[in-house]
Amino acid sequence: MPFENLSDYFIMRMYENIRDQALADARSAVRLVGEPARSRAEELRQEIERRGLFCTPITWPEEV
Repeated sequence: MPFENLSDYFIMRMYENIRDQALADARSAVRLVGEPARSRAEELRQEIERRGLFCTPITWPEEV
């Protein structure tokens, strides 16, 4: 997905939404966030970096 036309705010919100999903997974016994979410988060993190913004890396739940 090209990010050029998206606002900084929207990019950050998408990243934070994935963080919230990963946190929910960590708190539950069910894993809903998998490799596609990790890949998307990495794409977003790279775009955040490219724009000179700051985000805290996502702490992913341990694999069961």
